[in-house]
Amino acid sequence: MQTKRDDFYIKPSDFIWSGSRTPALKTTSNSTLIHSLGHIHVMGLPTPSNNQPFCTVSALHGGEMSVAEELFITDATPGSKMTAPSLCFMINHSEKPQRFLFDLGIRSDTENYPPNVQKILAGGFSVDATQNCLQDLEKAGTKPADIDFVCISHCHFDHVGNTHAFNQSTFVVGGECRSLLEKGYPHDPDANYAADLLPADRTQYISDADWKPVGPFPSAFDFYGDGSLYIVDSPGHLHGHVNILARTSSDGAWIYLAGDSAHHWKILTGESQIKVGAPWDPNFCMHVDKAKAEEHIGRIREIWKTPRVRVLLAHDGPWYKENEGGPAFWPGKIESL
Repeated sequence: MQTKRDDFYIKPSDFIWSGSRTPALKTTSNSTLIHSLGHIHVMGLPTPSNNQPFCTVSALHGGEMSVAEELFITDATPGSKMTAPSLCFMINHSEKPQRFLFDLGIRSDTENYPPNVQKILAGGFSVDATQNCLQDLEKAGTKPADIDFVCISHCHFDHVGNTHAFNQSTFVVGGECRSLLEKGYPHDPDANYAADLLPADRTQYISDADWKPVGPFPSAFDFYGDGSLYIVDSPGHLHGHVNILARTSSDGAWIYLAGDSAHHWKILTGESQIKVGAPWDPNFCMHVDKAKAEEHIGRIREIWKTPRVRVLLAHDGPWYKENEGGPAFWPGKIESL
């Protein structure tokens, strides 16, 4: 049983409550390392078991987009554009013959997005999907039918790709995605999400009962049940937004795929802040709940400080510039730390 306090979860057996907001760790010989996150104290990442299963992770192209940098960070150079990838990731289990795809990027046939998304693309979001997820799979001799699971980080157009091409895959998404799609296009002509985005008979919506704490994150889903791959509830950006935490070795290496938790590395480093305001709306923000997004970013910073944890953003321009065309892309793999 888990206890809820101040919007995070703990195991009662791990802490002694002293009446203050800060719990004191029991001084037992097998206590897990604790890291501090503001007034919250969080458990370290799980230690590997004997013969610990893990995952290999590979990048795939998901198109690129060019957007005004001032929409993302507070200290952008006026008039500067941010050209960034929309990365997708193939995740393969070390023991199970199953393929798991995280995000599908931008679809090449943009005319098949809902009309409101097409208006957005015509109004300032310049996209190029000549290199895309489906193309990368085909080049490597991988068919959409070979993909067992597709996990969509969230329902924004630059992450959902062409879901209909994966007509034999099981889709796995955050539970709050359901409400977005139930009132999606064409039910609502102005919706940014297509009502038929996900197959009704092949979609698993992660429920509240599935979430358990892992490391600094209060809500994560142990997908295979063996500690190799966690889907992490990642509030703030959009309803249903999830990230991935995957082991990349049997002896303690990890990768964290942060989706749109942050759109620019300067936000994670603390060099800049999330921007609020745009020429068309003084209250515009890339995140539906800025405060929750910032809290989640703080949790990502915690694991980023942990040895042998690699953190990648969905729009990770610096990493892409260094690795594009190299062995980190499928059928190669991202090197484990």
